[in-house]
Amino acid sequence: MTGKRPLPLEGPHIHRQDLRVFKGVEAWVFDLDNTLYPHEADLFSQIDEQIALYVQKILDLNRADAMAHQKTLYHEYGTTLRGLMTTHNIDPDDYLAFVHDIDYSGLAPNPELGAAIEALPGRKFIFTNGDRPHAERTAAALGISEHFEDIFDIVSADLVPKPNRETYDKFLHRTGISPARSAMFEDLPKNLKVPHHLGMRTTLIIPKGSRDVFQESWDLEADPYPHVDFVTEDLTGFLKAVLGVIA
Repeated sequence: MTGKRPLPLEGPHIHRQDLRVFKGVEAWVFDLDNTLYPHEADLFSQIDEQIALYVQKILDLNRADAMAHQKTLYHEYGTTLRGLMTTHNIDPDDYLAFVHDIDYSGLAPNPELGAAIEALPGRKFIFTNGDRPHAERTAAALGISEHFEDIFDIVSADLVPKPNRETYDKFLHRTGISPARSAMFEDLPKNLKVPHHLGMRTTLIIPKGSRDVFQESWDLEADPYPHVDFVTEDLTGFLKAVLGVIA
């Protein structure tokens, strides 16, 4: 945290650092689900539904037991995929194809977001625990595919998900970016711990309407998010604000 007074920022943003810390950033790293599109698009709920169906089918469980088992695997292994591979030796390609067989028609093109990403100086990446075909379809639906140099997916990570440190190390090795000159955008606080430790600027994307909850949590004496530099409900608006400061 800098000792400078944060710059005033209009819109649904929370910040405790000066936005000028983004000056000098040469690589912009974006998670995919619930980050590049808003939570209210409700796309990930379809994936969650598909995961539960896969668990139900593979393990011959009823609906309630499948959902409970899915959540147990997720919390113990980081992803349901990792848990199923470890405990039931499933085919990861079969799993990834099944869970990402969803309807993307609810995603509308977002030219404002695309323009903001394009205007960012330097390189841009998608870094996701999903697979590349899902990321490509999502980015295409949003109309932002052309603005990214590469997609680093769960297959690129050898099926080891964020927030495992080795996955970030693989991403850095593949891209060659410098963490000290990078920024990462995520919807899960736990996935920003390693980037913060590495020296990246970290921004958490939250659902609309939850701003006050995070503002209150940041006002507590015991900070629950020391690894989060900025929080926003509106990625496009936040990127525009950053561009206005670093230009």
